[in-house]
Amino acid sequence: MPPFVSFFLRRLLGALPVLIVVLVGSFLLLEAASGDAVDSYVARSGAMDAEQMAQLRQEWGLDQGPLHRFRAYASALAQGDLGWSTAFERPVGSVIAERLPVTLLLMGIATALAFFLGSLLGVLAGARPGSFRDRFLSITSLALYAVPGFWLGLVLIVIFAVDLRWLPIGGIETVASGKSGLARIGDIAAHLVLPVASLAMVYMALYLRLMRDRMGEIWRDPFVRALEARGLSRRRIVWRHVARNAVLPVVTMLGLQAAAMLGGSVVVESVFAIPGFGRLAAEAVARRDTPLLLGVILCSAVTVIIANLLVDLAYGKLDPRVRAGR
Repeated sequence: MPPFVSFFLRRLLGALPVLIVVLVGSFLLLEAASGDAVDSYVARSGAMDAEQMAQLRQEWGLDQGPLHRFRAYASALAQGDLGWSTAFERPVGSVIAERLPVTLLLMGIATALAFFLGSLLGVLAGARPGSFRDRFLSITSLALYAVPGFWLGLVLIVIFAVDLRWLPIGGIETVASGKSGLARIGDIAAHLVLPVASLAMVYMALYLRLMRDRMGEIWRDPFVRALEARGLSRRRIVWRHVARNAVLPVVTMLGLQAAAMLGGSVVVESVFAIPGFGRLAAEAVARRDTPLLLGVILCSAVTVIIANLLVDLAYGKLDPRVRAGR
């Protein structure tokens, strides 16, 4: 078997126990919480007597014991059925399929922007440690990293959407605009500028500092001094040797921050009124919709696992020792 395929299968098999633990743990935590979907429904809709509440619990399958409900949920899940959403009165799979692509688009663009800009600025800062450029970028990155994402989003809305009126305030696209093709793509892109910027800036600062600090360590390695003694230009040493070795921990952090990026989307989507996966999770919690919340948690775990798997594959390409299992 080729080493690349073996490496991929090892990572894939290692993800299965994680999904099982996430599923069982999430179910137990939700069962330990007080109240259920019927209580939330009664609180929203008004008065309901005990007999009507008991009948509704029977219709929704909430009158069974936890073990029976978990067996039924696991059996349906094995057949690809995520259950029925009591809040939306639709299959959980269709609700998630409607919201997840929006969040994946937001996360994907923000992650790519944060990684590439952060790495590039980190190289510029670490190319000459102690210079004015290094100090300026380091202070700027520290300030960005200290700013809460929701506050940054609100500031961007006030400046670019309210005062300057350059960009839309929120949403994913203009409601009932009738646009299609390139016009619709441009409309969605305009709506994504501010949320992507507010989500990416914090992580861009993290990657910048990590890249800069790692380059500072590599500059002190003996092989760099040997390259300088051979007469190689500083530009070639920076891009061909120092930056190439320094990017490895940044790639590792990219996988570790996948879950944090997904969690940050909850706040960003709330600030910008984006109907994505993060807002869906908040709605599921507010309405005590256990099947929907389990589906959200499970899909979130799968998303994070896939992101880490892609990072592992990229790391294996960058460092053959990882791919060989050494």
